[in-house]
Amino acid sequence: MQKVMITGASGQLGLALYRLLKDNPGYRLLRTNAFANEDKTIQELDITEEAAVNEYVRLHKPDIIINCAAMTAVDLCESEQEEAYRSNALGPKYLALAAEQIGAKLIHVSTDYVYDGQGKEPYTEEAVPNPVSIYGKTKLAGDEFVRTGCKRYFILRTAWVYGEGKNFVKTMLRLAENNSKIKVVADQYGTPTSALELARVIVFLMGTESYGIYHATCEGSTSWYEFAKTIFEEAGKTVDLEAIPTSEYKTAAKRPMYSVLDNKALREGHGYVMKDWKEAFKEYMKEL
Repeated sequence: MQKVMITGASGQLGLALYRLLKDNPGYRLLRTNAFANEDKTIQELDITEEAAVNEYVRLHKPDIIINCAAMTAVDLCESEQEEAYRSNALGPKYLALAAEQIGAKLIHVSTDYVYDGQGKEPYTEEAVPNPVSIYGKTKLAGDEFVRTGCKRYFILRTAWVYGEGKNFVKTMLRLAENNSKIKVVADQYGTPTSALELARVIVFLMGTESYGIYHATCEGSTSWYEFAKTIFEEAGKTVDLEAIPTSEYKTAAKRPMYSVLDNKALREGHGYVMKDWKEAFKEYMKEL
């Protein structure tokens, strides 16, 4: 039986991984979260505390560490840069060093925000990162720490994740309850990715020794506006939806305008193809 440590266990991806692995007799789950949680099966562990990470990893000796913990509030990262660096860069660094000490595999979840979004073709794993926000910069720093801190690493760059918890889908459905008109940005492009689809990729990769950087988003691409339109169609809601340019939607952090990822390493290295984003979204909505 392999011991699998999941950080950020109460987040969307952490919950999706729990769903896939909880009944598998081949794994024993060690679930952690930065803050105390009502779920008593999740232990408190702040990955930004190096001594605490070392102690936990030394004590429990996980075979696999999956890092789903991060500061993902993109605009907040701009005003709380130190905290963003601690969560997104130093936390992964401490996990990588601890994993190396015991020979564990580390699966680290990264982001499309490591790219500047100036391209017009989907980014492959060979594309040169050039983040335009503090969130993207701190996540890229975390990627680098993982690469240099341990040998047995998988870095998965993903995007526009939705699952069990707070996300764009639920925000749109909530807004529809109280607003006759909703404005959504139409000139930013990416790929909505189901947390469950991403969790499936992680479970697949952790059974291999094919270490390195992977892009892991659902297939296809769309804009936030078109995604919102699909959400309301699937939910059977009639909403007055207005497409607006990014220039009309002011945010603290700059967003990549085009951050579509190409899952080249998964496809060519393993013959693994993730579901099309619309298909994965329909699966999610049936359950919702």
